Amino acid sequence: MKAKRSVTALAVTGIAVVSVVAGIDLFSSPGSSSASEKVSGRAEMAVLNSGKVLTGDDASPSAAPKSTGSAADEAAAAIQMRNEVELITAAQDAADVKMKAKNAALRRYQALAKADRSVQEERASRDAERKKYEGTPKEVAMNLLPDHGWSQSQFSCLEKLWNKESRWKVSADNPSSTAYGIPQALPGSRMAAYGKDWRTNPVTQIKWGLDYIEATYGSPCNAWGHSQAKGWY
Repeated sequence: MKAKRSVTALAVTGIAVVSVVAGIDLFSSPGSSSASEKVSGRAEMAVLNSGKVLTGDDASPSAAPKSTGSAADEAAAAIQMRNEVELITAAQDAADVKMKAKNAALRRYQALAKADRSVQEERASRDAERKKYEGTPKEVAMNLLPDHGWSQSQFSCLEKLWNKESRWKVSADNPSSTAYGIPQALPGSRMAAYGKDWRTNPVTQIKWGLDYIEATYGSPCNAWGHSQAKGWY
């Protein structure tokens, strides 16, 4: 029996092809020197290689280096990362826009609230100012004492003083002089600087009278003390 064996190895760009060709003479007829039947077999096996041509012993699978990944995979990963960064950036931009809009709305609300408070305070101030001049002449005079820095205890002196002078009558007129009104301004026309209605408006007369007392005596009680001592103020 004869045996013939040949082995050829070839690696082509990532694929190694190993061919084994075997030919064996299994039978020969008696008396015939050439009569024989040959049986041949052929096997091919393909394996992944490293991408370089190998021959001989270097073509064995154990000698092939490991693959590090294709450029296409790396490009796809880079594109995916870029897309993720763009999504994150877009989300951050949207959040910034939303926050800016929220802050702008808050500033507008605060400005409106401040303006509203200012309007309310101004209205309250006007209401309080108006209420000071409501009521009887005595009530008006009492309400105006704090404007001069006087306590309510000064009102008792003021009440006595103007009771003596005019009995708190707006049209009180001293026939022996030109004194006029609740505070008995002398002459009465001195009160014209506080309003054209000085002859009929008790508020105008009281404003003038309190300013006169403050400028001349400092307080109603001082003016009352002077009136008691001198008979006039």
